[in-house]
Amino acid sequence: MLAKNIAHAAVIAGYTVQVATVAQMLLDLGSQDSPRILDRRLKHYARAQVLVLDEVGYLSYDAPAADLLFQVVSLRHEKKPIVMTTNLAFSQWPQAFPNATSIAALVDRLTHRAEIVAIEGKSYRHREAEARRQPASSEKRGSS
Repeated sequence: MLAKNIAHAAVIAGYTVQVATVAQMLLDLGSQDSPRILDRRLKHYARAQVLVLDEVGYLSYDAPAADLLFQVVSLRHEKKPIVMTTNLAFSQWPQAFPNATSIAALVDRLTHRAEIVAIEGKSYRHREAEARRQPASSEKRGSS
């Protein structure tokens, strides 16, 4: 939600914003059938003034996918911001990208001059689900 709010604020401020899950972007980039078309798609992700990439770490990716993510990050590095969400500490990224040699360089570029916001605690969805269950369980106790 925080990433989407940042994207919304950027749009309100007049910036161009591209929002995608990492899975969507990597599927898009990985499906390109020629180097020229791939280069065009990479430039697409480099073009927006703000790029929001959501959900790094929810799925595993192969080394070529990690290389594609690295290319996008490298194109934007020190030029245009990336807002990225992940459920993993950077030290755990090799689990999401096993056998990828570019992970150390990718994390290095992402964390260079970055503002890292660590959010701890239960997820919003988990808290919302618990709140929905509580009235139902207290009603059962009251009716006995």
